[in-house]
Amino acid sequence: MLRVQTVASNSKDVAIPDMFVRPETEQPGFTTVHGVKLEVPIIDFSNPDEGKVLHEIMEASKKWGMFQIVNHEIPSHVISKLQSVGKEFFESPQEEKELYAKDPESKSIEGYGTKLQKELNGKKGWVDHLFHIIWPLSSINYHFWPKNPPSYREANEEYLKYLHGVVDKLFRSLSIGLGFEENELKEAAGGDDMIHLLKINYYPPCPFPDLVVGVPPHTDMSYITILVPNHVQGLQAFRDGHWYDVKYVPNALVIHIGDQMEIISNGKYKAVFHRTTVSKDETRISWPVFIEPQPEYEVGPHPKLVNENNPPKYKTKKYKDYAYCKLNKIPQ
Repeated sequence: MLRVQTVASNSKDVAIPDMFVRPETEQPGFTTVHGVKLEVPIIDFSNPDEGKVLHEIMEASKKWGMFQIVNHEIPSHVISKLQSVGKEFFESPQEEKELYAKDPESKSIEGYGTKLQKELNGKKGWVDHLFHIIWPLSSINYHFWPKNPPSYREANEEYLKYLHGVVDKLFRSLSIGLGFEENELKEAAGGDDMIHLLKINYYPPCPFPDLVVGVPPHTDMSYITILVPNHVQGLQAFRDGHWYDVKYVPNALVIHIGDQMEIISNGKYKAVFHRTTVSKDETRISWPVFIEPQPEYEVGPHPKLVNENNPPKYKTKKYKDYAYCKLNKIPQ
């Protein structure tokens, strides 16, 4: 299998393979608004004024589809450890990483790999990745959790322990924002059975970063995505017809509203259209966790949000069918 990390190590200051070079209309060099950092809403989770926090989450989810949270009560050493073991895995020998490669025949996306979805015009993103489920316990396949470094599992489980609190607070706020009881949205979305799917994105340095994208423009399929970035700039959001860099905020979690949240809210909350760029000199790594339904779970507009004046804007379908269509570029 072609791995971007291998291509990158062989491409120092020489032409990169054509399969990575985007058409001019998609190249970050041409399509980014340079010199402006997008000031995505920053929400202080520790603010004692809970009404204010709730209002900020609701407004950001409607108007931006994304926000960053600070003072989220996940200790910085827990996040550092998560980042450290993930980085170590990608810096291990290639044959070690291939032990976790996803089976091309499998319908699951878990495992180490490069290609994720159908590639339009055969163009590839400048990224390798590792996917594995971290919750619920009944859905975990430890085969895809690296054995090296030895502390990998412990670091991920420690992070998850704190992540539950963030997920619950987000769902409570989004629920109240829809006019529901605080636990209603989480229950309607699948409750404690919701899948927490961790992905590590590894974007090695690229000699011609203006010509490639890390991950092409997309919305996430999840209800919400909770992302830990490293310090290297790369996340971009589409706003008012243009692409902007999203300002990196140290120790913040980046929250994306995903497709399933847009669907269940019948369009009240908006999934964010975003992409990633890469650096000439530094490796960018990010750790999104996608909070999503079980494969057989049906998601559609919540019945309380549908009436004669506000008909359903989306179809109700099993999540696995939604994901299949999305990954294979089939209209929903």
